[in-house]
Amino acid sequence: MATGEEENQVGWSEQEMSSADFGDARLQRRAQLVLDGLAQRPDGSIPASFNSWAETQAAYRLFSNEKVTAERVLEPHRDATLERMANYPVVLCVQDTTELDFTSKSQVQGLGPLNYEHSIGLYIHPTLAVTPDRLCLGVLGQWSWVRNAEELGSGKDRRYRLKKPLEEKESFRWLAGYRRVCDLQRVLPQTRLVYVADRDSDLFELFEEGQTGEASWLIRGNQDRKLADGGHLWKAAREAEVVGRLEFDLPADSGRSARHVVQTLRTARLKLKPPYRPDRKLLALEVTAILAREEDPPKGVDPIEWLLLTNLSVENGQEAAETVGWYVCRWQIEVYFRILKSGCKVEQLQLQSRDRLEVALAFYMIIAWRVLYLVMLGRTVPDLSCEAVFAPEEWRAVCIVTQKEKPPRRPPKLADFLSMLAMLGGYLGRKRDGPPGPKAIWIGLQRTRDFVIAFEALAAIS
Repeated sequence: MATGEEENQVGWSEQEMSSADFGDARLQRRAQLVLDGLAQRPDGSIPASFNSWAETQAAYRLFSNEKVTAERVLEPHRDATLERMANYPVVLCVQDTTELDFTSKSQVQGLGPLNYEHSIGLYIHPTLAVTPDRLCLGVLGQWSWVRNAEELGSGKDRRYRLKKPLEEKESFRWLAGYRRVCDLQRVLPQTRLVYVADRDSDLFELFEEGQTGEASWLIRGNQDRKLADGGHLWKAAREAEVVGRLEFDLPADSGRSARHVVQTLRTARLKLKPPYRPDRKLLALEVTAILAREEDPPKGVDPIEWLLLTNLSVENGQEAAETVGWYVCRWQIEVYFRILKSGCKVEQLQLQSRDRLEVALAFYMIIAWRVLYLVMLGRTVPDLSCEAVFAPEEWRAVCIVTQKEKPPRRPPKLADFLSMLAMLGGYLGRKRDGPPGPKAIWIGLQRTRDFVIAFEALAAIS
């Protein structure tokens, strides 16, 4: 008979896998059990995630089953994500790319070169559904690829690259991603979907398609494009009228300290001159440009400046601040990548082929989402009962271990409980510490399972 913890775990996995279609009901059940096992110890090896060698073998067989693909694993989770998205008026569809380095895993077949010499791996390009309050609702899909070793560093000149059709370039993933968001917008007509991406997505073809596409788009500009009536994009944006300002706390990053940022906001409606393409003729088009610039950065620090391009209508300072605030939510995908790599340790996976690796990655992508979801859920709905997410056995075990007393009769509020859970992962909970982060949460989740098992064992022999 399943324990209370197992029932809770199966409950969330059933929700994420309920519409799975592997052509075999046994495979669907096995997929739920594998998702449960990997979620219980996301930073351990695959054998360490299961209770027996038989369960481990079953997981490996699932990864190698020809009916089980990465797309089919993510599809039911996407369906569950769409259900969550339907409850919000605006959802940001955030895309970005990261590399996964498997250089030390030479047994994995089908990988390719990365940016660094002699490094081997693959690239993944997921789409996250994020609310304007930064609550991640799920993974809407992902694109993965390996680079051709023959073309890397071959010295192909710029003219050769220009002649290559966009559909054959890596950058096509941005346009394809926007098209998928447009498809989802037709499924969710009552929710405004906004495609959000960073500088690599600055493609004129995407802007062109976005003139008639169903979904809105918001992209950080990377090129100082020419304007149709003369002049350049950045100069025109800097000369535009200030319509407002935006304040936010910039998180620390590699080589950068956290600090409070105040930006002025300028907006303009500008007509872009089309670039030359040998295989097609592009037309001039209008975009809304928003320049968010830090006017008074700390001494010796470069100002935070973003030029955002969008097909959204921005009429005043309030709308400009709201739109830039949506772009700031893009940082959630950076946190997601950190959870996937550091929390789930996906670059340590040892599988024999790229196909098997990508199936395992799909499971871990769902698990990484759940960690990020719990972190932000406690901040967006702090008064929600923790029993809406955790089984009674789980929250009671955490209360006993962290508070050194009998658990309360009523379940704690979610924010309070997540602070206790995070203490199991090293979170100190001091007033100046702020809410717990993903690392403390994912460690706390693993230790919670161990405590539940221990208390159940004690109850069985007492």
